[in-house]
Amino acid sequence: MNRASEETAAAPEGIIVVNKPAGWTSHDVVSKMRGIAGTRRVGHLGTLDPLATGVLPVMIGQVTRLARYWEDSEKAYEAIIRFGFATTTYDREGEPVPGQSTTPVTVNLTEEQLEACLAPMRGEIEQKPPAVSAKKINGVPAYKLARRNVAVDLAPVKVRIHELIVKNVAGDRACISVRCSTGTYIRSIAHDAGVVLGCGAHIDELVRTSSGPFHLCDSFTLEQLQLLKNEGKLAEAVLPAAALLPHFPSVFVDGITLLHIRQGRNFNVSPFRVNAGTEHVKAIGPDGRLAAIGRIVLPHVYHPDVVFTQEPL
Repeated sequence: MNRASEETAAAPEGIIVVNKPAGWTSHDVVSKMRGIAGTRRVGHLGTLDPLATGVLPVMIGQVTRLARYWEDSEKAYEAIIRFGFATTTYDREGEPVPGQSTTPVTVNLTEEQLEACLAPMRGEIEQKPPAVSAKKINGVPAYKLARRNVAVDLAPVKVRIHELIVKNVAGDRACISVRCSTGTYIRSIAHDAGVVLGCGAHIDELVRTSSGPFHLCDSFTLEQLQLLKNEGKLAEAVLPAAALLPHFPSVFVDGITLLHIRQGRNFNVSPFRVNAGTEHVKAIGPDGRLAAIGRIVLPHVYHPDVVFTQEPL
């Protein structure tokens, strides 16, 4: 078996939901997964801060080309906010904000106080991202400028907080759960709450519990994945390409149609299989694997937007 075929055998196409460990960047996880999956064609859906743990969907093989279809996926988090002082990064990894007292303010919040503070943050809001973030200023990530002590002032962006629940409050800490649009910063929720209450606040712990259709209960630790790889069972952790995007109807195509799809030609689907006006379909080849994502161009006629090659890369 040559090197290319070894890589193919070791790299099942699909998504693995990784439970990211604290202290790791999302890029660290991707690097580790390249070794576990045996391929360099690995990407992730949605950056997580090093402090955070939880759901990091990792795409393997040609599935990286499907990332666009999850760009607007809703996210869910659980977080612990510590009140008493703000930090430069809006989380416990940062330094106390210059100019504030080095002694944390003694805080004994009530749920009522916190509810009143968080109420205006629900729904569609304008949220200012943290200076230490991946948002770009003239093409440069804000966090890189902040590390050079360059003043960073990011413009507020529109986000939607679908759900913001206070789970409990104890002393200077509060546990919240958040369901929100992509692009929302939980760190900013904590920081802004500290500003409103006048005592400063930052994120002490953060867990992403879901990202689109991917949930924490379906995730694997890196240690579990390495063990599965060692036992030759890594495929057990993979959500195969054909099973992804379940809201796109599956249409089964024969060999001739598959050849036309790989030539970039439009293909017809049966009106008995797909409702008129359905925007996208999944073309499934005779081998049961995902061959393409089709986009409607005429009633029951689809153009292949994303085409998978015959063999995984």
